[in-house]
Amino acid sequence: MMTANEIRESFKAFFASKGHTIVPSAPMVIKGDPTLMFTNAGMNQWKDVILGIREPEPRRRADSQKCLRVSGKHNDLEEVGHDTYHHTMFEMLGNWSFGDYFKEGAIDMAWEYLVDVLHLDPADLYVTVFEGSKEENLERDDEAAGYWAKHVPADHIINGNKHDNFWEMGDTGPCGPCSEIHLDSRTPEEKAQVPGRELVNKDNPQVIEIWNLVFMQYNRKADGSLEKLSMNVIDTGMGFERLVRALQGKHSNYDTDIFQPIIREISHLTGKEYGQEEDVDVAMRVVADHLRAVSFSIADGQLPSNAKAGYVIRRILRRAVRYAYTFLGQKGAFMYRLLPVLTEQMGAAYPELVAQKSLIERVIKEEEEAFLRTLETGIHLLDKKMEETKAAGSQTLSGCDAFTLYDTYGFPLDLTELILREHGMEVNIDEFNVEMQKQKERARHAAAVETGDWVTLKEGETEFVGYDVFECDAEILRYRQIKQKNKTLYQIVLDKTPFYAEMGGQVGDTGWLLNGAEKIAVVDTKRENNLPIHFVEKLPSDVTAVFTAKIDEKKRIQTECNHSATHLLHEALREVLGKHVEQKGSYVSPEALRFDFSHFQKVTDEELRRVERLVGQKIRADYKLEEHRHMPIAQAREMGAMALFGEKYGDDVRVVKYGTSIELCGGTHIPSTGMIGSLRIVSESSVAAGVRRIEAVTAEGAEAFNYRQQDVLHELSAMFNNVPNLTQTIRKSIEENAGLKKEVEGYIKERLQRMKQHILEGAIERNGVKYLILKGINGRMENIKDMAFQLKGELPADEKVCFVAGFQEGEKASLVVFLTEPLIAEGLNAAKLVREAAKHIQGGGGGQPHFATAGGKNPEGILAAVDEIIKLVGEK
Repeated sequence: MMTANEIRESFKAFFASKGHTIVPSAPMVIKGDPTLMFTNAGMNQWKDVILGIREPEPRRRADSQKCLRVSGKHNDLEEVGHDTYHHTMFEMLGNWSFGDYFKEGAIDMAWEYLVDVLHLDPADLYVTVFEGSKEENLERDDEAAGYWAKHVPADHIINGNKHDNFWEMGDTGPCGPCSEIHLDSRTPEEKAQVPGRELVNKDNPQVIEIWNLVFMQYNRKADGSLEKLSMNVIDTGMGFERLVRALQGKHSNYDTDIFQPIIREISHLTGKEYGQEEDVDVAMRVVADHLRAVSFSIADGQLPSNAKAGYVIRRILRRAVRYAYTFLGQKGAFMYRLLPVLTEQMGAAYPELVAQKSLIERVIKEEEEAFLRTLETGIHLLDKKMEETKAAGSQTLSGCDAFTLYDTYGFPLDLTELILREHGMEVNIDEFNVEMQKQKERARHAAAVETGDWVTLKEGETEFVGYDVFECDAEILRYRQIKQKNKTLYQIVLDKTPFYAEMGGQVGDTGWLLNGAEKIAVVDTKRENNLPIHFVEKLPSDVTAVFTAKIDEKKRIQTECNHSATHLLHEALREVLGKHVEQKGSYVSPEALRFDFSHFQKVTDEELRRVERLVGQKIRADYKLEEHRHMPIAQAREMGAMALFGEKYGDDVRVVKYGTSIELCGGTHIPSTGMIGSLRIVSESSVAAGVRRIEAVTAEGAEAFNYRQQDVLHELSAMFNNVPNLTQTIRKSIEENAGLKKEVEGYIKERLQRMKQHILEGAIERNGVKYLILKGINGRMENIKDMAFQLKGELPADEKVCFVAGFQEGEKASLVVFLTEPLIAEGLNAAKLVREAAKHIQGGGGGQPHFATAGGKNPEGILAAVDEIIKLVGEK
């Protein structure tokens, strides 16, 4: 039986023998494409080739691509673990032809690989072809059906509808019919009862699609119409996990050697057995799957966070932690301990796992611990909400409260439901769904973009000249209109441009398109499918004119100072902290720079000062820019240039060198380091486990920072009468203040003791209830609460006591109520009492049955509020 690793290599070897160039997997986290966060299909990295933006050489390619499907159209997250074949992270084996072979070649090679190389039984294979579409005026794909007829009988060729057999990149873009290959892996007895053709695309877990051959022939325009592509493209994708399952004779992807080593380690660490209990099995599958997704994402440079791609990764990890917490009994971090098994299993095929193992472990461990703390917080909050709900006479938790727990605290709905069921309660799911829908609508409106079709004026590709000049003559190749957040913009593609398109952390250039008296502002420049896109708020009056494309020179130079400084900073950090330091992200704008790097503890002030000094030395050395624009990547590495994990590099790279600083970089840089002037570190902080962030300023920004610091010192000095030793004077003032504060706290404590004694001496008894009353004073809530709890601790537990305080805190009115257990047993509730009485002070409040507070803006109503509480207690 072939192992998973052997199967992956056999695929590559087969297509290499057919003249395909075997290319490495692109990073799973996508950079430079605003339409996607993650690689969700093998073709993502070839979009610019398919769209005709980049030359298609080599025309035959094949690879095994890391993919992630957890958002947007392809979202399998909630199915993962509950069935045997859905995954978040998966591998897609694929082969491509750009204007070379088409349907016949793709079909013949697919059949040869499956039957002659892997020895799958032809009788178990079924294929689908596009049945055509009247509304699209498209005929049945008889061409593909004819080629399949060479290999399979007619009853194994099945018509498929537009949903299953017409593949589209998105609402617009390349598309075309496709042929899916389905495998029937049922037992002979099951096959005898129902033919496999009747179960194709019917969600039968044993009759599944394993390979999709896409025949891209068309381009979908914004108005929905189709036009022929300039070249035919073959794009195939085969689910690696499903293929391994079939070849290893398993009925579940999780029973293959892709997942079993991880599941066995989960069993070892948790003491739970796989295959004994459904909830436990689901949890193990969730953890095994999600471990892979999170580990590969971190290795590719995407750390968990609260925004965009980082939020998706955090959500996947938290889903795994929650299943482990609930069903595997894991109350502490444990997923990070599974990484050695994953690395051993997949490290040979994906060496980034091995290289980044230490970072991945630390990030996962810290994220686990943080979410476990969140779970504990959520459980305490849910306990409080359950108590309040029961006190109000209901067994149904508000959907709004459940959504707040989910949205604000990351507390999953199904865990809320599980805890509620244990207490004989339920959640108002309709209310929850309404709140969830509101959130989705807000997100949809915020992100919605209406994009028009490209209007093509001239054919051609963009030539970037911005490394050498700040302006050049240019013509518009094509343009289109977009609408976002009710704002209309236009995107323009030029034949030649000095504008740097946002990439690699460097912001896009701004500037102008000039033609005579007309001046069109370029408000941003971004990269889409490797194409520089210029954003303007209005189109030129004559789009066919020759323009002067001119960037904002001052902003560009300021940006370049900050960008070049990140290279010097990177080298200095490695010198001071050690060679383990690697760049994990950066952001460079005209105003400042941000640099994220791997390091496992806070950088000390002394270390930061040494880094600043080293950078300063490199700046004053005035190293000239040595640039190699087209260097083979192997030669660049020999020079000492560092390749960053999570970045995709071609065979030719650009190398930027200042002295001993050598980096692969496509950004723009200053001619020499002396132009940076100086660098000042503004802050150093943690981004994630094992990743630190430095924010800094250079050039004019550094000067402004120094002036601000100097101004603060002058102001402080003036406040202390310009004493000669400001630090000593401030320290003495702080010590004196601390001493005075301690004295004041002593006086307050004495006053509270006297007040407490006065309250006890003035206690009133009515109908068996003792009332401890405090009203008409100025006080602080924290002190009154402290006194209330002291009183509660000193009173007999079986005595009926009601403490009520009404006092003024600044301009505010405040109420405090506590009740002893005998009064609560009779049905009294402190939270209800303060809510009722708070109307007198024009406010509101709440709390628990035994203790509650309220605040309002009407101090004149304090006495009436206190009397109201006493009255309500007496009526009970």
